[in-house]
Amino acid sequence: MARMKFLCDAERCIECNGCVTACKQENEVPWGVNRRRVVTINDGIVGAEKSISVACMHCSDAPCMAVCPVDCFYKTEDGVVLHDKDLCIGCGYCFYACPFGAPQFPQAGAFGLRGKMDKCTFCAGGPEPDRSEAEFKKYGRNRLSEGKLPACAEMCSTKALLAIAWCAAARAPKCGAGARPTVLASPVRSRPRSNRRGAGRDPGPAPGCLVRACGLRRARAGRRLQERQVPG
Repeated sequence: MARMKFLCDAERCIECNGCVTACKQENEVPWGVNRRRVVTINDGIVGAEKSISVACMHCSDAPCMAVCPVDCFYKTEDGVVLHDKDLCIGCGYCFYACPFGAPQFPQAGAFGLRGKMDKCTFCAGGPEPDRSEAEFKKYGRNRLSEGKLPACAEMCSTKALLAIAWCAAARAPKCGAGARPTVLASPVRSRPRSNRRGAGRDPGPAPGCLVRACGLRRARAGRRLQERQVPG
């Protein structure tokens, strides 16, 4: 089973904010709303700075869906977490539940009245008909229906941010200890869960590819056990 994910490599991100600009331009995000942002950890510490691009992570068990009192959140066949703005009441529960701060609320009026929630859609649009004017006005461009990658991942100059389908066979017991990732040409979308690739890992595949990460953890564990074995 493959899952759509955002992968962000902290070793490759150069904090150019190209992903942020691409998202705002492609979806015509209103002023004051940032569906994606770049966060720098250990800012100012020489040799320890790491930058990552953060947005809605489209969790498999999304906390925003659990706390919404009007059930405006839903999950597509591809596993992308979307919401219906016609049902949203702007209560802000999802904002407090999300550990990534993905839900955004445009402010309006003299007293900063909170409007309908807005967030990253993985460039998958919303409940309106695909590529319709109503869908674009409410949720932005539906690039997945056009067979394209999310704008942020496509714009990333260093390929630090990837939007891929991650194979759930990484934990399958049938995979051997020496298995290696296999990159296929055709993308497959299913129930996604976002993740970040840690520092020191391989650069990974080109965006849009299906990765079969069969037995990576098992392989590492097997190598560690072999190194610890004492002869005789």
